[in-house]
Amino acid sequence: MENRLNVAVQKKGRLFDGSLELLKSGGISINNGKDQLKASSHNFPLDVLYLRNSDIPQYVVDGVADIAVVGENLLVEKNADVEVIEKLGFSKCRLSIAIPKESEYNGIEDLNGKRIATSYPVTLQKFLDEKGIDAEIHVISGSVEIAPNIGLSDAICDLVSSGSTLFKNGLVEKEVILKSQAVIVKNKNLSPEKEALIDKVIFRIRTVLRARKSKYILMNAPNDKIEQISNILPVLKSPTVLPLATEGWSSVHSVIEEDKFWEVIEELKEAGAEGILIVPIEKIVM
Repeated sequence: MENRLNVAVQKKGRLFDGSLELLKSGGISINNGKDQLKASSHNFPLDVLYLRNSDIPQYVVDGVADIAVVGENLLVEKNADVEVIEKLGFSKCRLSIAIPKESEYNGIEDLNGKRIATSYPVTLQKFLDEKGIDAEIHVISGSVEIAPNIGLSDAICDLVSSGSTLFKNGLVEKEVILKSQAVIVKNKNLSPEKEALIDKVIFRIRTVLRARKSKYILMNAPNDKIEQISNILPVLKSPTVLPLATEGWSSVHSVIEEDKFWEVIEELKEAGAEGILIVPIEKIVM
């Protein structure tokens, strides 16, 4: 019988699209039908289990799923005994305490005696205990932001991405409890055969993640400036230099992290680089 990898992802929610796109970018095709709870890949020994977000950590602990894409915040809340094997860089958010904008707040001590509504009671209680705060926690699921407006609580503790939902509900973020992003976790007791399949999946995913963070950069440069320009470029190893038809000039090719581009672009221009082009990269194999 063929060894197949069981991968758990959210059946709906903010991690659903990112999880499937990551597998697709890694060359793993999923035959995904509407309302399916399980789908298979025809070109890789892998099955996707579409599960309720809050159930995923326990499915991995129990070995029903071998690996899963989950938010770090959920792992902390569930105190799941799983191994994080890759941080994915998407679905970044933070678990924060927010209060009505008209409320006075001089520091965390102001939360003493207050009522805080949240879907993350374990994480919140741990934070309050560490800070020596005695507050009353109201556990609710969904629409946490409305709790202060209907008199249920004085504050909330919820996930924040852009902050627009807080703003719409007249709330102001005051304390960040933890920062979170999507991660891949695995069961700690897998067979060598399953571990080998995971290694292959993670290798593919890492090529995709590197490409997302990087751009291919091309520029024309005077030959006597190539060494100076090469020293400016943060490259994988060294840039590629190709002669141009114009004597004394070359084309310099390299890879640059996208978030560093604006830091070095002026330096490149001052060093004599011209005609700078930035091109997306599909994959980077190390």
